[in-house]
Amino acid sequence: MALKIPADLRRPHIESVTLSIIVAGYLTAVNNATFWQRSQELLPTGALLALVAGLFCLLAALCITISVKYATKPLFILLIMISATASWFVDKFGTIIDVEMLQSALDTTNAEAGHLISFGFIRHVALYGILPSLLIIWVKIEHRSIWNKLKQNSAYIFPALIVAITIFILNASTFTSLGREHREWIATLNPVMPIGNAVKLGIRSSKNQNIIVQPLGLDAKIASITSGTRKPKLTIVIAGETARAESFSLGGYKKNTNPELASQDITYFSDTSSCGTITAVSLPCMFSVYTRDDYSHEKGLATENLLDVLKHAGVRVEWWDNNTGDKGVAERVTNEALSGSNNPKYCKNGECLDGIFLDKLDAWMPTVKQDTVLVLHQLGSHGPAYYLRYPEEYRRFTPDCQSAEFSKCSREEILNAYNNTIAYTDHIVSSVINKLKDKQDTLDTSLIYMSDHGESAGEFGLYLHGAPYFVAPSQQTHIPYVLWLGKDAKTTINQDCLTKEAPQPQSHDKLFHTVLGLMQVKTQAYLPELDTLASCRLKTTDPVVAQKLEPQTAK
Repeated sequence: MALKIPADLRRPHIESVTLSIIVAGYLTAVNNATFWQRSQELLPTGALLALVAGLFCLLAALCITISVKYATKPLFILLIMISATASWFVDKFGTIIDVEMLQSALDTTNAEAGHLISFGFIRHVALYGILPSLLIIWVKIEHRSIWNKLKQNSAYIFPALIVAITIFILNASTFTSLGREHREWIATLNPVMPIGNAVKLGIRSSKNQNIIVQPLGLDAKIASITSGTRKPKLTIVIAGETARAESFSLGGYKKNTNPELASQDITYFSDTSSCGTITAVSLPCMFSVYTRDDYSHEKGLATENLLDVLKHAGVRVEWWDNNTGDKGVAERVTNEALSGSNNPKYCKNGECLDGIFLDKLDAWMPTVKQDTVLVLHQLGSHGPAYYLRYPEEYRRFTPDCQSAEFSKCSREEILNAYNNTIAYTDHIVSSVINKLKDKQDTLDTSLIYMSDHGESAGEFGLYLHGAPYFVAPSQQTHIPYVLWLGKDAKTTINQDCLTKEAPQPQSHDKLFHTVLGLMQVKTQAYLPELDTLASCRLKTTDPVVAQKLEPQTAK
């Protein structure tokens, strides 16, 4: 009779400390390609070897500390899966997994997330995350009694910490100086930084639940007219998505991505910077009263914004969203999400082309009977699935990448697909201008287009966006800014002055005050020095136009 071996004896047995050291070695070496490549570029050989040893000792101490019975496998698997997932985005796209990037991930829609979960991503996570996790599940971990485990673990933890601390003290000047000069280097360390930033996000989210929004601009009012009448004002603000100035032919780009806007009587501000490199930062910031230097996530949540001030003044305010939401900007005004409309002409799989705005405007514009501001939040050029952001007739630059997985395309194909999204945005913005032109007999119309941030398309090995601002390349922070004024609005502006203003530095800081100026809203919150048009407004004695002078300066 064959001897039957119990199933438990067929599984490899391994002590918890041994497994902890193996996992620490795996975390140190395997999913940190970007970090070690950058370390090799920055550090001399001796300091590099010291860093390897120091990090390994720290991770070993951590893994041994958490190797508690019943919790060891879940915690080790969690560390490995986080490491594997983060390394895909860090290594493939140059993404920095900071607090804002994690916030953006939480805000991502199912459709958007689907574009990121490609075959390459699944293969990477399976190989570097799931496979080692299955091995951990398979083995049987041997744990000692509580007292013996405490003694054994301490015998490893404290020496490992002493070695690590000694290494970092001896190399402190090198590590500290390089860390300060190249903060993006430390930010790629996996899984330490993603986990640390996740904890920060959790703390921030907890604090945000207790924030009470403070009112702003309660004194706001529309400048009165002493004689005569005027048409209702309509300003449309198009909040662009992921459009970079580098790909706008209006600013000198070699490919003609803006043929329709080039034929319009617009002003293009060629030197405009964004408040952030990610929608969750830029969108609230550009509508806030704060400049980029003063803005913070907490301040943005705790203070009413441009839309609230306009509403206080009696302006009709609406927000139409074809993206992942308004990020809290439009919570207190009329807000409509178009991506869920399932309009078969424009929508598929939970996402809609921006052309959906155009049909809706045709039915909506005749309803404007009072001063109104409408914000259109585009899907624009959001990647990596650029090819889904434009219809077939806007495949002007070919061959264009027809995949969300960039490894399947050449850089030229990726750029072509991205440039097609810019050409389609050109069409959308120009079409909105045409609709405003058609209403000039009954409305005083104007339009502002500003992108929220830019996009990297392979420059410096980076793709997409979201780099921390202090290291972000110009492709992610240099954005397009377009202004169109209807025939009534033009009568208040010195056009020669505006032409001279076009090449001057602009930023998201200007949007709040420029819109208030266009809408003739007086409030102490308004600052003329941050109004793009303030220095070009005509001074006149005409009793009607006189009321179009800039509101009083904030104290």
